[in-house]
Amino acid sequence: MGFCAVFGSLLHYMLPRKRASEGVVVVNEDQTLNISTDSDNASSVIKKHRISESTPTETNNTVVLDDSNHSSSTTLVEIPIMALGDSNHTDIDEDLHSRQLAVYGRETMRRLFASNILVSGMQGLGAEIAKNLILAGVKSVTLHDEGSVELWDLSSNFIFSENDVGKNRALASVQKLQELNNAVVISTLTSKLAKEQLSDFQAVVFTDISLEKAIEFNDYCHNHQPPISFIKAEVRGLFGSVFCDFGPEFTVFDVDGEEPHTGIIASVSNDNPALVSCVDDERLEFQDGDLVVFSEVHGTTELNDGKPRKIKNARPYSFTLDEDTTNYGTYVKGGIVTQVKQPKVLNFKPLREAIKDPGDFLLSDFSKFDRPPLLHLAFQSLDKFVSELGCFPVAGSEEDAQKLISVATNINDSLGDGKVEDINPKLLRFFAFGARAVLNPMAAMFGGIVGQEVVKACSGKFHPLFQFFYFDSVESLPTEPLDSSEFKPINSRYDAQISVFGAKLQRKLEDAKVFIVGSGALGCEFLKNVALMGVSCGDQGKLTITDDDVIEKSNLSRQFLFRDWNIGQAKSTVAASAAASINPCLNIEALQNRVGPETENVFDDNFWENLSVVINALDNVNARLYVDQRCLYFQKPLLESGTLGAKCNSQMVIPHLTENYGASRDPPEKQAPMCTVHSFPHNIDHCLTWARSEFEGLLEKTPAEVNAYLSNPAEYTTAMTNAGDAQARDNLERVLECLDREKCETFQDCIAWARLKFEDYFSNRVKQLIYTFPEDAATSTGAPFWSAPKRFPHPLQFSAADPSHLHFLLAASMLRAETFGIPVSDWAKNPRMLAEAVNKVIVPEFQPKKNAKIVTDEKATTLSTASLDDTVVINDLITKLEKCRQNLPLEFRMKPIQFEKDDDTNYHMDMIAGLANMRARNYSIPEVDKLKAKFIAGRIIPAIATSTAMATGLVCLELYKVLNGGHKVEDYRNTFANLALPLFSMAEPVPPKVMKHCDLSWTVWDRWILKDNPTLRDLIQWLKKKGLNAYSISCGSCLLFNSMFPRHRERMDKKVVDLAREVAKVELPPYRHHLDVVVACEDDEDNDIDIPLVSIYFC
Repeated sequence: MGFCAVFGSLLHYMLPRKRASEGVVVVNEDQTLNISTDSDNASSVIKKHRISESTPTETNNTVVLDDSNHSSSTTLVEIPIMALGDSNHTDIDEDLHSRQLAVYGRETMRRLFASNILVSGMQGLGAEIAKNLILAGVKSVTLHDEGSVELWDLSSNFIFSENDVGKNRALASVQKLQELNNAVVISTLTSKLAKEQLSDFQAVVFTDISLEKAIEFNDYCHNHQPPISFIKAEVRGLFGSVFCDFGPEFTVFDVDGEEPHTGIIASVSNDNPALVSCVDDERLEFQDGDLVVFSEVHGTTELNDGKPRKIKNARPYSFTLDEDTTNYGTYVKGGIVTQVKQPKVLNFKPLREAIKDPGDFLLSDFSKFDRPPLLHLAFQSLDKFVSELGCFPVAGSEEDAQKLISVATNINDSLGDGKVEDINPKLLRFFAFGARAVLNPMAAMFGGIVGQEVVKACSGKFHPLFQFFYFDSVESLPTEPLDSSEFKPINSRYDAQISVFGAKLQRKLEDAKVFIVGSGALGCEFLKNVALMGVSCGDQGKLTITDDDVIEKSNLSRQFLFRDWNIGQAKSTVAASAAASINPCLNIEALQNRVGPETENVFDDNFWENLSVVINALDNVNARLYVDQRCLYFQKPLLESGTLGAKCNSQMVIPHLTENYGASRDPPEKQAPMCTVHSFPHNIDHCLTWARSEFEGLLEKTPAEVNAYLSNPAEYTTAMTNAGDAQARDNLERVLECLDREKCETFQDCIAWARLKFEDYFSNRVKQLIYTFPEDAATSTGAPFWSAPKRFPHPLQFSAADPSHLHFLLAASMLRAETFGIPVSDWAKNPRMLAEAVNKVIVPEFQPKKNAKIVTDEKATTLSTASLDDTVVINDLITKLEKCRQNLPLEFRMKPIQFEKDDDTNYHMDMIAGLANMRARNYSIPEVDKLKAKFIAGRIIPAIATSTAMATGLVCLELYKVLNGGHKVEDYRNTFANLALPLFSMAEPVPPKVMKHCDLSWTVWDRWILKDNPTLRDLIQWLKKKGLNAYSISCGSCLLFNSMFPRHRERMDKKVVDLAREVAKVELPPYRHHLDVVVACEDDEDNDIDIPLVSIYFC
């Protein structure tokens, strides 16, 4: 490969191009397009690009179609790539969309960038859907609404303010929605829609449309060539519905979005059918009927033909192959088996047919198994009510409720065999009362669901909702009966919410004292929701939000309260300001404190005791567990939620009703053994784990050690001498290397260092490994050493003509220069000149050592081996270091580099991806691009706006219950949802475990309180009255009393707080008015009794 070719390949690694900012398109009453743009190149016409039935998979252009008529045969079909439109729309800003790319992949993102969407109806639900689609980065969103903003709309729509009342809803929405993503063209339609206009779009969403009109538009979309995906969604009070029709034949190319499952083969039998066994490193995730392909199989090479094969009898570590392998070669070793993702064709029915024959409904709550057919009837009845009377039922009007029930009864009677057995008048009454209202939590939830369905329609990624989904949250209503006057509007922005819940609950919401922990993606959504609900907006209310993080560019694709001009600012401050602009009455305080033991002076007892509820918006388990313990201690409700890609969950932690968050935990993630990561990797994750470890060791830890030594040589060397172990020896060796043998003074030195590192990592170490363990090596039991999952490696030969080799050297030398403060030469990024500089480096010849020690023990926790002469070596190293230091300038320090994954200009990910891919090449492991490397090495949590919106909507439906009070555990709901499938699973929370003694009972929520500054004797006697004999009392880790120690009886008349200060050395800050002791008790029959924590109040 010539230098020009190398240069061209290197361009691949440069910063991705950004999508051009585009303009706002406004269609006036006369349907004339007006476009204002930031670019002369912006197109004046929104072009049509629609996904066809032949869209490729994310990985290649071949998909496997399962022929149901021939169970043993499989057909490979070549599928052409769809037209993606103008290239300006296909450049992905990876800094902005990195978390979304981790969910969708590049191909899906490109299809989104080519998609034009219509959202009709810009009340709360329409605004939420539009927000999610604009954040996702579709090509264009057209907003349609013929109506004007009313004060009523402010209960659910975060875009509108009181100044917008009277303006057209679509026009009033443009500016704030455009701020979310300047790369999306936003246009408006403000007059009546004609069905022919729908041909401009790949997907159309209607949130406020009559059934008759919906059928007309859907017929047009269903019969259009190619079909236009049609979604009808409604939110009516605490009830919601979605209908999807993506055409007569819609191909789903990835039904779940999960990575194909793989297994490492241990054996293949010569049988009919063949039994395939895999190593017990990880359980197989295959299911009966899956298609798999084989590769790298030695012996039974007939399986390596790339042909998909069907499996059966899938077990945790084996499966049978529906194939006769009797005459195949005998299995020798190796082999990878990989699942083949199969596309699925869905035949949607048009609304005209589906309304009469809905098929199976998508269930969300199995305690409401019979609810969907009833709601199917209820929404039809409401449509007929509105079409006949020209208005919605009035909230609190029993007359209107009875009219709706009558309409429902008549429709139901006409259904014949399909009629609903019990039309549930009580439920229909609730439905009628809230029919006009769009509640924010419902809009947020359904905005997430519908937004995801649009993404599916445009991309073929994930399984669509097929076809009806109904949901209700009547459990959120107040438990006590309300007078009809409670529902009357009071000319406030909360009138829609009052029409559902009544004015009394609204006052409770406004006076609530709420603590939101975290203001990232979840936190932004929560702030928007509570502001619209009026939470903490009254004179007595207060909302506190805290987050110690600052805004980064990657946040902007889902943390929608932030703008690009906020990058670098404190998240909580910006989010609080944005929330206050949504509702100026919001009483909010923004803090930048991490919530933990170190900030208990900020979040003190008084702070926790005055809270009404805590809402977690966190992204790590340890912080969640701490907040959970605080809520347990102070007996405060905690509303917990989280997201992972298209999945989300919510958990309600309610004092005395449910178990706490920490009561059940996921098992810890399985960590690869150290010897696997360092010497025997068998997947790219191992290579990336090693690469990040080496990056941090070379560029952060070692320079930091150097600085620690140079800052105080005497103290540092004394500490190393006192330690006297292998770790101390290693630290000193690395410091000496940095300041002596590997010290860099010029950029050419940095290039030489990088070149020698390449040789060490990818050639010398591998040569040593295969010298120590040759390919035919055996274990102590006689088994082949290089058996699965181990992969036999091969050393790499450096070539300046290989762009990946050269790019690794560029990144490594640039970062090495940064640690030494060496200016980077202008010619460094010129591939030809860099190659010339690299070729000047003299690479010593390597000779493997005969007695090299390589760790193979999977239980080993360190690669350093202790030695009897460590002390001698350490003293020698210290002497050499002192000589080096004499030759250094007094002010010399290195610059440690902390890994930052989200800056594509800093070469961090270039070096890590280079390290990992070269190592993968050593072991014949498939390599990954820099983006995939960033996901794994950067431990990026996949995130999209849709699942975040849904999670927060669900939690806020529970918030109504918490702040109203009086609800039973069966009224609350924990939820797990996967929008990719889609799957919604709701269940009652688990109650806490109850412990009993005599006539006493308690749970984890209880804390026993003893006031008036008691003595030790008072405490023991107080427990004795409960039938409990205290034999041990401790505070923290110190024992205050134990009945076995006679001298402890001398403490009986001392105050417990004084003992804690004297014995346990407890320092009680001024804001603390009590201390906690743990008491071990037994009953009169000497049985141990676990009692709650005892709080001793001393003032």
